[in-house]
Amino acid sequence: METKTAITALAALAQDSRLAIFRALVQAGPAGLAAGRISELTGIAPSSLSFHLKELSHAGLADSRQDGRFVIYSARFETMNGLLDYLTDNCCGGNPCTPAAKCAVKPATRKPVSRKEPA
Repeated sequence: METKTAITALAALAQDSRLAIFRALVQAGPAGLAAGRISELTGIAPSSLSFHLKELSHAGLADSRQDGRFVIYSARFETMNGLLDYLTDNCCGGNPCTPAAKCAVKPATRKPVSRKEPA
């Protein structure tokens, strides 16, 4: 992922409503959610929801498809994973870092810690 693409995605997520929408879409999985259901889950008025969904789509974080009379939105997991890869590209000094492994940096302080210290 290029820096400009990452900045666009991060900017789209740096807003309460859009983050809530994106999290709802991620939880729904590939099946996605109808716009009305997203509104119900997030408490965002339909008039505002379309604006936020457009911003997420523009950032490559959401897709839409027609299903009868409904528009179904889903998270673009490839973009989400690309953003996570971009953000963690140099984690642990470039060594492979997996969720199961303990990172050399304690998230709360961002200071290096011993690998023997409990996280």
